[in-house]
Amino acid sequence: MSTVVLITGVSRYLGGRLAALLSADSSVERVIGVDLVPPRQDVGRTEFVRADIRNPIIAKVIASAKVDTVVHMSVIATPFGAGGRAAMKEINVIGTMQLLTACQKAPSLEKLVVRSTTAVYGSSSRDPALFTEGMEPRSVFRSGYGKDSTEVEGYVRGLGRRRPDVDVTLLRFANFIGPRIDTPLTRYFSLSVVPRVLGFDPRIQFIHEDDGVEVLRRSVMENRRGTFNVAGSGVLLVSQAIRRAGRPAVQVPSPAVAVVGSLFRRAGLVDFSPEQMDFLQFGRGVDTTRLREDFGFAPAYTTLQAFDDFVAGRGLTRYIDPERVSDVEQRVLAGLERRRTAHA
Repeated sequence: MSTVVLITGVSRYLGGRLAALLSADSSVERVIGVDLVPPRQDVGRTEFVRADIRNPIIAKVIASAKVDTVVHMSVIATPFGAGGRAAMKEINVIGTMQLLTACQKAPSLEKLVVRSTTAVYGSSSRDPALFTEGMEPRSVFRSGYGKDSTEVEGYVRGLGRRRPDVDVTLLRFANFIGPRIDTPLTRYFSLSVVPRVLGFDPRIQFIHEDDGVEVLRRSVMENRRGTFNVAGSGVLLVSQAIRRAGRPAVQVPSPAVAVVGSLFRRAGLVDFSPEQMDFLQFGRGVDTTRLREDFGFAPAYTTLQAFDDFVAGRGLTRYIDPERVSDVEQRVLAGLERRRTAHA
């Protein structure tokens, strides 16, 4: 049972929600939230400590409070939000190294929970239908969030080998979505006109923000050692998601994708990294058997339900009725099939 919990990245949406949940639990003695700026949302009785995890001072915080559980939520997904790619890598990788060094030296530490991502599997045309936790990416990372997260996971596994007495839980989350969370994908599907890669219609998965926070809470309050893919069941095609959001789409040829992504970043509409553009071209699917059977959790929301809750919660105006578009598509396809059969 965790009694003194330290959460990094507490000023971000998910970190703040987890802090509020844990601080409302009477069995948790203290919740300490660490970040560079104070949280704007209500985090209950969480004690905020202004600190940079890249600074060795984090070791003093862990030692003085006799922290028994650390939840690492400070890995940043977008360069723009970090102040550039170099700053992003320093926060993600150097910050994690400093935090884990402090964890290794802390005799009070019993549990480490790390928020990772399914981006560690990459996105390419050679990917399997579903990635299991033991699989490696089929493409080589040159930079970006996936590369940083892969390095972070390597350091976490190293700590697990050096401190076998510490329960390490590594959570590889699919893309978060919901009525309140703000991510590059929620902004993407909220655009007035949504660009798609011409000739591609990838499968995507989501985890609802409520389910994601509950997995984090259970990882803190229960013993769930291991690595787990975390996603809602089922998949959506990008075209289906755009229709369900009621957005018109424009198809962009592959050579122009990078240019379009750069224009969106400069306009401040969506912070698209090159690997996110790959994701919107090739997609990604993960197997969640271990989450259900070993972790013991089945998300309340499927991928489809999570996306629909996002659409309803944001009050997106449906410019186009998705059911009508689907009906027209089916009629067109049926007509083409009849013509093909008659011609044959």
